[in-house]
Amino acid sequence: MAQDRAPADGAASAAVGEPLVVLRDVEKHFGPLHVLKDINLTVNRGEVVVVIGPSGSGKSTLCRSINRLEPIDSGTITIDGQPLPAEGKALARLRADVGMVFQSFNLFAHKSVLENVTLGPIKAKGMGRSEAKRLALELLDRVGVANQAQKLPAQLSGGQQQRVAIARALAMRPKVMLFDEPTSALDPEMINEVLDVMTDLARDGMTMVVVTHEMGFARRAAHRVVFMDGGQIVEEADPETFFTAPRSDRAKDFLSKILTH
Repeated sequence: MAQDRAPADGAASAAVGEPLVVLRDVEKHFGPLHVLKDINLTVNRGEVVVVIGPSGSGKSTLCRSINRLEPIDSGTITIDGQPLPAEGKALARLRADVGMVFQSFNLFAHKSVLENVTLGPIKAKGMGRSEAKRLALELLDRVGVANQAQKLPAQLSGGQQQRVAIARALAMRPKVMLFDEPTSALDPEMINEVLDVMTDLARDGMTMVVVTHEMGFARRAAHRVVFMDGGQIVEEADPETFFTAPRSDRAKDFLSKILTH
């Protein structure tokens, strides 16, 4: 039974429920490179799990495997009790329940911001155009870019584009949101505007798996920090415990390097 646990400053204050994403004994190779090694991880409904670790530790591959952007070699992944389909319409349906926000914004350059956000609900969910537009404008307002709705992505700053990408993912009304280093391509002054949107989502109870180098966000918004190294989950704990009393030498070494800067 998952405990209802809020992060240190109560940002993600919604209650945590039953398991939603479950990875069991997951293995993944890229040729001779063993990138995921015996991964066992459960993400509960309403929980914010932040995955951190050095570059090359398998964080992004773990995130991308949850919606099968990276197929695994062995093990199992279930979303809301359903095994991850291998391909076809079943996989497309499941991906509609799993929102994804990438390092690069992946917006359609030739479509307006509004069109970018309405496309998924109309095409994948059969939503009417007027309803999709209403939802899109509501979500664009939520992420603070409603006044940019008619512009093309290239006319927006990087931070604005990433907020549009978040709105686009939310428009599919996903059960879980995956963020793969969503601020790594942004200029420093734009990072906080994206992290603020993500913190609001956490506060509202969105289930989130976030791969990031932003330790402040991990401390502020996570229920649980998962530390990876060498393709393995080395340690997981609530943020207060992880940042003040890490158990593993590898985590201690990692934190000593990044928290002194």
